[in-house]
Amino acid sequence: MSVFDKAFAVVIGHEGGFDNNRADPGNWTGGSVGVGELRGTNWGIASASYGDEQRSLPNDLRAEMPALVHDLTLDQARAIYRAAYWDRVSADHLPPALALLVFDAAVNNGVKRAALWLQGAVGANPDGQIGDATLAAMDATAKVQGGAALCAEFQAQRLAFMANLPTWRVFGLGWARRLCALPYQSLTMGEN
Repeated sequence: MSVFDKAFAVVIGHEGGFDNNRADPGNWTGGSVGVGELRGTNWGIASASYGDEQRSLPNDLRAEMPALVHDLTLDQARAIYRAAYWDRVSADHLPPALALLVFDAAVNNGVKRAALWLQGAVGANPDGQIGDATLAAMDATAKVQGGAALCAEFQAQRLAFMANLPTWRVFGLGWARRLCALPYQSLTMGEN
């Protein structure tokens, strides 16, 4: 099983199937509660971002996607996760444990934000894109601090951000459980 497949299994386990909670801004097509139509989230893919995620797919895959997020299959979600998140955070170039953490953050909080947290953790230029300079800084940081310290710093930056979101009061306990489980789940990422 590839690192992506293992990471996808973990993330989809956190994201789950269809949800139509009115209090979740991502469930609304406008990205804010009460803005647009309440269409829900399926496999962690929110109605608010579904069009953007589709645009990141190759044309042949894009043509196969349903009009509504409710109708997405797990295989279609996997294709979106690979193109819209995994590939965009250069996860194939990250150590497996860190790849899971950055990938999960990209899915849950956005690609740019995940990249900025990694760049903050490794002291790279905060441009929101994981390229050669960020990867070199990551390698240098991991050699000095170790992989566990790097993963912990990434998670700390993510937790500090999420705890300050206005929706933390509603969703915070679930998010905290996810953030606490991920480091343990990341320990199995390098195993065959």
